[in-house]
Amino acid sequence: MSRVGKNPVEVPSGVEIAVKGRLVSAKGKLGQLEFEATDDVAIEVADGKVTVTPVNKSKQARAMWGTARSRVQNMVTGVSDGFTRELEINGVGYRAAVQGKSLNLQLGYSHDINFPIPEGISITCSKPTAITISGADKQKVGQVASEIRSFRPPEPYKGKGVKYAEETILRKEGKKK
Repeated sequence: MSRVGKNPVEVPSGVEIAVKGRLVSAKGKLGQLEFEATDDVAIEVADGKVTVTPVNKSKQARAMWGTARSRVQNMVTGVSDGFTRELEINGVGYRAAVQGKSLNLQLGYSHDINFPIPEGISITCSKPTAITISGADKQKVGQVASEIRSFRPPEPYKGKGVKYAEETILRKEGKKK
């Protein structure tokens, strides 16, 4: 039994949910998101709540029950509040700046890295060593944060590189004389 799937998703005011067959769409102040559910779950909207139920008792249907409910919850939260990820840059001379529709990163390579900002994502740099990524789609925000981090992941000896703000780096001791 899915413990996540049992709970209905509360729809806040200002968010519209529409279900057409397997296609679920949410519209709010931060945009519009769509999600196509599998045939294993049934999704209904009633009294400002979205309920997800499995169609049969198969293992696949029970697995998709909680997954579909989480996807609907993320859509509702995304179009009403949005999602953010914070990145920190550590290292001498490492910095980031937003220039138009691209993020310019100086990460110790012989060249600057120009990362084009995808549609539906906003990136801000409050300091040259802090990057804030925000958007309505949780998956897209996480993917962009992961791609930026992958340009220079943090190394374990000095901690230099791009890391998530809440991430802790396991530090190693250097070689001894």
